[in-house]
Amino acid sequence: MKRFLVWVVFIAMAVITGYITFVYYANFSEGKRAGELIKISKKGIVFKTHEGQLNTGGFGEGDGDITSSIWHFSVRKNDTQVLKDIDAAIDGGYRVKLYYHEKFATLFFLGDTKYFVYKVERVMED
Repeated sequence: MKRFLVWVVFIAMAVITGYITFVYYANFSEGKRAGELIKISKKGIVFKTHEGQLNTGGFGEGDGDITSSIWHFSVRKNDTQVLKDIDAAIDGGYRVKLYYHEKFATLFFLGDTKYFVYKVERVMED
């Protein structure tokens, strides 16, 4: 019976390790979004993550109202250049293009979203 329990625990640990490794390294998609950065914040009690919002613009509704589209994203802790570029864009108030990887799932210790920004580029307006 003990041997059976050891195997069950071993298999469970292997499955959990495989899942976390897959979610950490595998990308579902990659892309870019442009807009104005609204905020970046450091959140969490035990695991601190960097979470941001990008206003990608809006579209007019019937009465002339504009509905904005807010996109939520995360930035990894070790991407210090990305965090600096985001801070500069917020301070400067200019539009940016964010390059991101979309993960298959979220991991609580990495970020609140499946979208991880890895590059920030300023959008030159005419």
